Amino acid sequence: MKIFLVGATGVIGRRLIPLLIASGHAVTGTTRVAEKRQLLQQVGASPVVVDVFEREKLFTVIREAQPDVVIHQLTDLSERNTVANARIRKVGTRNLVDAAKEAGVRHLIAQSIAWAHAPGEGPADESVPLDIAAPAPRRVTIEGIQALESAVGEMERGVVLRYGVLYGPGTWYAPDGSIAEQVRRGQLVADSGITSFLHVDDAARAALLALNWPHGVINVVDDEPAPATMWLPVYAATLGAPAPTVQAEHPRAARGAMNTKAHRHLNWQPAYSSWREGFPRAAREWKSQAK
Repeated sequence: MKIFLVGATGVIGRRLIPLLIASGHAVTGTTRVAEKRQLLQQVGASPVVVDVFEREKLFTVIREAQPDVVIHQLTDLSERNTVANARIRKVGTRNLVDAAKEAGVRHLIAQSIAWAHAPGEGPADESVPLDIAAPAPRRVTIEGIQALESAVGEMERGVVLRYGVLYGPGTWYAPDGSIAEQVRRGQLVADSGITSFLHVDDAARAALLALNWPHGVINVVDDEPAPATMWLPVYAATLGAPAPTVQAEHPRAARGAMNTKAHRHLNWQPAYSSWREGFPRAAREWKSQAK
C-alpha cells in the first residue's frame, strides 16, 4: 500500500518506516524540518516538508501523494509542553482528517495514550470513558485526546492506538532521557498509582499491524500494569540510581490499561511483555551503543 506517515522522524516514526518498507509498502514521510529530508531518504521514505498546521499545504501534499492509509504519529513533546501537544492533537488532527477525507482516503491510524481514562477500580479497557472531568492541568491533555479520537472516529476506518507510557531509545525513560535524570536526582516518588508501559519497538510494530485492524480504539500496552512502588525501584536500579522515596498517594486516574482486546481479538503480542525485562534490556542496549 501507499502510506502517508505524519511524524516520520519521531521516535516511533523512525522505527516504523523500515517495518513498513520491509512489508512491501511505499512510504511518504513528513517532517517539519527541511534538514531532516535526507534522514527520511536514507531509510527509504519519500520526504515531504510540511507542518500539520499548514492546512492548505497539507491538503495539497496528501492529494498529490494519493495514499491508501494515513498514519498519524505526530506529537510535540520536545519541551514537555502539554499545551503545544494538545494543539497538535486538536488542530493538527482536524486538519489531517479533513485533508485525508478530501483526498478520498478512508483509512487513518493515529497515536493516542492509555492513561487518559476516568478514575475507577482496576486497569481500564477500551469501554472506559476519558477523564473529561479532570482538573487542570490534566484537563488540557484530556481535551486534546478527546478531540483527536473524535476526529479519527469520523473516518470510515479510523484506528486509534492508545499507547502505554513509552520507554526505550529516544524516550523520556531512556537512560539519557529526562525521566531518568529525575530518578538519578531522587525527584520521583514511588506512589501507588498504576502505569501501563510500552516499549517503542512494540509501539511501531502495533502501528504496522494496525494496517489490518478494524475501526475503533485499541489499548496497546504491555502485560503488566504496575504501581510505581513496584516498577520505579526496578527502573532506578537499572540506572544505578538511589532507591526512590515511597509514599501511599494514588494520583487521579492512575489505573493502567488492559490489552485484552489486542491480545485476544487482534493477535497482538508485545515482544517486551513486561517492564521487568524491558527496563534492564533497554539499559544494557543503551550502554552497549554508548561504548
